[in-house]
Amino acid sequence: MNPELAIIRIKNLRLRTFIGIKDEEINNRQDVIINVTIHYCAEKASQTDAMEHALNYRTITKAIIALVEDNRFSLLEHLTGKILEIASEHPWVEYATVEVDKPHALRFADSVSLQLSWQRPN
Repeated sequence: MNPELAIIRIKNLRLRTFIGIKDEEINNRQDVIINVTIHYCAEKASQTDAMEHALNYRTITKAIIALVEDNRFSLLEHLTGKILEIASEHPWVEYATVEVDKPHALRFADSVSLQLSWQRPN
């Protein structure tokens, strides 16, 4: 039997942080919307129904919340990269992608977003 690939998706995690380089961005929290996708082998978890065999998405989400809310970021690239580090740090993770939206960053656009991906080397 092939290992079962699980895909965890954390969708539209809405947080507030200091992000940007203009004075108004440095001095005021802004909304960010975070989407995370994590691939891992869930064969053991699906067979045993035991939490110790599953990737705990609640723990990952809490770490992301702490990172975003407790820090300041100049660049969307840096913020996205730091979230990707959290999403991919567990040894079971095979692939992860993070997209961070910054609503109202441009006058005539709903948002600007940046996406970064990571894959475990073979």
